[in-house]
Amino acid sequence: MTQRTRTVGALVLIATGLVWVGQGTGLIRGGSFMTGDPFWAWLGGAAVVAGVVIGWLAFRPVRGG
Repeated sequence: MTQRTRTVGALVLIATGLVWVGQGTGLIRGGSFMTGDPFWAWLGGAAVVAGVVIGWLAFRPVRGG
């Protein structure tokens, strides 16, 4: 995978996670089944963390070989 692919994937994961957190906590309203459900807030938080880790791995210097 290229650095660009990882970066785009990380950004999509972070953006999706933030929307899920917003819906799960009720900050984003719209009548979705996700609105006000804490499960989606937790899952969104995990997605944001995963996106940050993937983004960090995309930009860290490669050592060795």
